[in-house]
This record gives sequence, structure tokens and C-alpha cells, in this order.
Amino acid sequence: MTWGDRGVQADRGVQDQADRGAQDLGNRRAHDLAAGLSELGCRALLVVAQSASDPDLAPFLGARAHLGAALLVAPREGRPRLAYLNPMEREEAAATGLLLVTPEELETLRAAREAPEPAAYLAWVMSRALAASGVAPGRVALAGLAPAGEIHSACAALARQGWEWVAGNELVRLVRKRKTAPELAAIRAAAGAAVDVMRALAARLAAARGIPGGHAGSAGGELWLDGRPLTVGRLRGEAARLLADRGVDQPHGNILAPGGEGGVPHSAGSDGRPLRAGEPLIVDLFPRGAWRERPLMFADCTRTLCAGEPPPAVARAHAAVLRALAAARSLAVPGARGWDLQEAVCLTFEEAGYATPLRQPGTTTGYVHNLGHGIGYELHELPIFRKVAGAEGVLAEGDVFTLEPGLYDPAAGWGVRLEDLCYLGPDGLEVLTPLPYDLDPRRWTLDP
Repeated sequence: MTWGDRGVQADRGVQDQADRGAQDLGNRRAHDLAAGLSELGCRALLVVAQSASDPDLAPFLGARAHLGAALLVAPREGRPRLAYLNPMEREEAAATGLLLVTPEELETLRAAREAPEPAAYLAWVMSRALAASGVAPGRVALAGLAPAGEIHSACAALARQGWEWVAGNELVRLVRKRKTAPELAAIRAAAGAAVDVMRALAARLAAARGIPGGHAGSAGGELWLDGRPLTVGRLRGEAARLLADRGVDQPHGNILAPGGEGGVPHSAGSDGRPLRAGEPLIVDLFPRGAWRERPLMFADCTRTLCAGEPPPAVARAHAAVLRALAAARSLAVPGARGWDLQEAVCLTFEEAGYATPLRQPGTTTGYVHNLGHGIGYELHELPIFRKVAGAEGVLAEGDVFTLEPGLYDPAAGWGVRLEDLCYLGPDGLEVLTPLPYDLDPRRWTLDP
């Protein structure tokens, strides 16, 4: 069983090593998928996707393919097959290296005449894709991000023909948890773009000054740059331009949250909000690579910056967050549970006098969220850092994940978060987003 054979361009020696690593992990993924299907009592996995970027389909394709609606059937025993619906995509489908089920085999033209309603059409192609892959009616794991209503109706219709459906999304997430060499290379590239842009934004903040005639240390004064107020929207626009120049996009946007907006972790920040001296700004960038020759992979990193003298509470919180991040990194080894790292961070914060969900569930001040998340084809993947986690919460070699402790006090007008993107490799933990941690952006120019 293969998972596609398209890799990234690199020096020949590095590429050969990457190809061997990708093949080894691809074989392990095939084994893990077969074992997972056996555990579920399923004959096959069926992925129903709206496009090749569907995170449940993309790992089977290797590099990026230009496909619209498609299905993938992975029998418990045997090679996966890609069923594509549009004959104009035949060359893109062939380039994946997968066995194919063609529109002719699916009888898509006949389906358009006899079953034009979307759910009926979907049931038609699902049954024929399974049959073409040698899968008889029975129990099948279902994955993909197709419209829920259409999937529900199609599955209900097929159930009357002897098909039984179980959720397969979590199985695919487990199988793709550890990254192949091409996937890791794509994450590195996206992370490199995020690092470059984070440095550029820090430089812009470092160059800003207080209102005309003032200086960056003037407490509470609006920051100006190049003769104009420096607003959240202006900085966000620069981030978008710089990321696009580096070949990455932002399907989920970004977070540039100053002051009290940063006190609520997922507040994106108001574009019209002027930035002020002496207040923290949380900058959280989570771009996705958009290169044709690489898988579509996310990166994620966060820093908190403050142009001017920070309030004592912010400086104290920043120091505590930095200690917590260091503690988490020291515990991130193969076999460790994500929840154990979360508990250690909670204890670090509690010793410093901050509330945490460990002792105060539901708190909206102090430390209010989990420590991190896996990253890859989706922004939030496995491993997870929740208490209820099983195998999906155990760190393993090959995992890529974030560590992002933070402290928040929205009423006092501040939030502080630091986030590293990490790869757990054969030589230990590697930070893929090497950036300064300083609050003062002017100090970033001293750190190469």
C-alpha cells in the first residue's frame, strides 16, 4: 500500500533520506490504518472530500493535487483507490500515484441524469467507488469534511443496501499524527515564513514612537509610525502582505490583540484599534503553506510584544509564562502524556499565584486553556493535551505540536502568551519557530 510518491525538491542526498523516511512512515501508516480498521470491525475506510485539500484525503495524496470533489477507498487489505468525479482532472488524479476509479466507472453522467439531487448523487458514487475497490456491503469507516446533511442522507440510503457506517475521522487523525519527511519539510517552510514575518512586525513596533513629539516610553500614548497612527489593522495588513510574499496564506486569519482584547485568548483584535505605548500586544500567526510542490501544512507561533515600559503585572506575567514554557519543553519527550505537561504548567502558575483550570475550572483569569495542540493538515490536530486523552494524547517521535502557555486578565487590560512550534525528532525536541521571547521589540534587533 502506498500513500503517493510526490515529494519536495531538495538536494539529492537530503531528498533520498527524506524519501526513505517518508516510505518507512508511509508503510507504518498503512499498517496503523489496517490495524485501526480491524479494531473498528470495518472492511474499509471511505473518505468523502470536497477537494484535495480535505485534511482526511490530503495525507494519501502526497504533494498538492488540483482536485474537486473526490472519494478515497482504503480497503483493510489492499491499496487505496482515488475516485475522481471530473474527467478534466484525470491528469491531476494520475499524478497522485494512487490506483484510480474513473468517472466512467462511477457512471457520473448517468448519475447526473437519474440521481441529480445532491444526496442521491453522492450515494450513487459512494456505492460505485466502494464496489470498484472490491469492498462489499458491510461496515465501513467514514471520514472527510463533506456537507453533513448530504452525507447523512446518502448514508441513510445506502444503509438500506446493507452498508453500516462508523466515524473514521479520528482514525485518520491518529494515522497521520506522526509526520512524514515531506510533511515536516512543508511545516518547516510555513514556520520559516511565520518567523520572518514575526520579526518584521517586531521591527515595525520597535520603530514606532509615541504621539508626535513624544517617544515610545510615553505611558499610554498612541504609537505612530511613518507619520501615521499604528493600528491593529495596519499591522495586520503588513502581516498579510509579507506572508503572501513568502508563499503562505491565512485561511483562519491571525490574532493581533492589544491590551484588554488580548485578555481573551481567541480575540482577533479590532482593526481600528490604535496601538499604545506600554501595553502588551499578542501576535499569533498561524499560516498555511500554499506551495504547489508541497503538502498544505500549517504552522503556528505566538509572541507578546510591548513597545515601551510594560506595567509591572505584565512583566511579572511574562516572566511566569516564560518559566512555564521552559518547564513544558523539558517534559516533552516520547511517551509523555500531554496532560502531564498541562498539569506541570498549571502547578508552575499556581506556585506563582495565578488561577488555573486544574484548581479553578472555568476560570477566565490566569491560565485559562490547554497547553497546546498538534498541527499539520489542520491547525488543530493530534496530539492533544486533555485529561481524557488516550493514545491521541501521548507524545511520540515524529509528532509536531505547539506549546503555548499564557496568562490573562481582561479586566486589568492585558494578556500574555508565548507559543513555540515543536518537532519531536530522533534527537529530541526541536523548536521550529526560533524567535526571541523578549517583551521589548527593540531587544529583538540584538538577537540574530
